[in-house]
Amino acid sequence: MKVFFTILLSLPLIAGMAQTGAPSLSASATVSLLTCSPTDDGVYTVYGHTSIRVSDRELGLDRVFNYGIFDFSKPNFIYRFAKGETDYRLASGDFGNFLAAYAWRGSEVCEQVLNLLPKEKEALWQALVHNELPENRVYRYNFFFDNCATRPEAMISKNIRGMIRYVKTLDNKTFRDAINYCTRNHPWQTFGCDLVLGKPTDRVMTMHEAFFLPEYLRKALDRAIIIDEDGMRRMLVSQTNILADASIERTPAPSPLTTPLAASIAFFIIIALLTFTEWRLKMYFRALDCVLFFIAGMAGCLLYFLCFASVHPSIFPNISILWLHPFHLVGVALISVKKFNKMAFWYHFINFAAIFGMSAVWIFYMQHFNVAFAPLIGALALRSGAGIYNMRRMNKIRNLVK
Repeated sequence: MKVFFTILLSLPLIAGMAQTGAPSLSASATVSLLTCSPTDDGVYTVYGHTSIRVSDRELGLDRVFNYGIFDFSKPNFIYRFAKGETDYRLASGDFGNFLAAYAWRGSEVCEQVLNLLPKEKEALWQALVHNELPENRVYRYNFFFDNCATRPEAMISKNIRGMIRYVKTLDNKTFRDAINYCTRNHPWQTFGCDLVLGKPTDRVMTMHEAFFLPEYLRKALDRAIIIDEDGMRRMLVSQTNILADASIERTPAPSPLTTPLAASIAFFIIIALLTFTEWRLKMYFRALDCVLFFIAGMAGCLLYFLCFASVHPSIFPNISILWLHPFHLVGVALISVKKFNKMAFWYHFINFAAIFGMSAVWIFYMQHFNVAFAPLIGALALRSGAGIYNMRRMNKIRNLVK
C-alpha cells in the first residue's frame, strides 16, 4: 500500500483495450475482490494490498485492476510524498502474473467473489475500464482516506443497484491502533509513525474509515449485505477462495535489545554519564550540547515541515513539536559562542520549563505517547538542567574574578 512499488510495476499493462472501449461481459463473468496478506519484506508491505479481479472465460479475459501504482522516478518524489502530494494511478494486468508475484512474495491471496447482478458486473467493469483511461487513471493518494483499498470499495459501492450495509466488525479502534498492529513486529517503524502522526490519528475510526486497511475491508465484506432498490437483500460475497497460501511466516518481534526503547535508554545513560563526568570535573561540555541540540533541531525541522507544510490530514496538531523543534538550532548558535552565555542560559531555562510543561499537557491532551520518547525527552531536559547549572556557575566565577 504505502509507497507501493512491487513486482507489479513491471507487469504488462493492457492499456490498448481501455483506450478503444471494452467488450460487454458474458453471463458467466465473475468480479471479485483480491486481498493480499501483509509480509515483512518492506515498509510498504506490512499493510497488505487490495485489487479487483474481472474474469470472463468466454472472452478469454482475466484482469486485475490495481490502484497502488506510482512512478518512483518522478522528480521530487520523496519531497512530494512527505508533503502529501503523491499521485498514484490505476493500472490493470494479467491475473496470472499478479498471483505469481504475491505467491512468490509469500502473501496469502484471498478472493471474495462478489454476488453481483449481471448489470452490476457490467457497470463495474465498464467503470474500471473508463477509470483506467489516461485522463482518469491518476489520483491524489492519501494513506488513510484514499488508497488502494478504499478505491476498490468505492467503485463497488457506486456500481451496484441499491446500497451496501456493513456490519460493524471493529470495537472502537483508532487509526493509530490499526497501523501499530500492522507494524507490531517492526518497532522502529512504529516509533517513526508515532513520532510524525499527530492527535488526529488517535481518533476512533468509523466503520468505513477502517477500510483503508485491506484486512479490515476483507472482514467487512464477509458480512456485508446488498439491499436492492426494491428492498431485496443478498450477501455481497457469494464465495471465498484462498488462491495462494501464506508461505512465509511473519517476522517475530525483535530482541528487546534492538528496539527504539533500548536504544533511547542507552542514549540517555550515555548523556547522563557524560553529564556526571562534567559535574565531577567542574567543566562544561559545550560540544556535547551543540551536537545533541543540533540533532534535535534537525529532527524538529522535519517534524515542523510535516506539521505546517504537509497536507497530510493526520499530522497536525502533534504535541511532539514541543520537544523536537527548529528552535533548538538557535540554541546551538547561542551555546557555541561564549559571549552569548547569558542568552544560552535563558534558552536552557525555557527549554527545561517547556519540557516539563509538555509532560503535564501530554497527560490531558490524550495523544498517544510512545514510551521510547521518554529517555530522549529526558536527555534534552537533563542537558538543559545541566546548562542552567553550568551557566550560573561560570557567571559566579567571572564575578569573583572581577
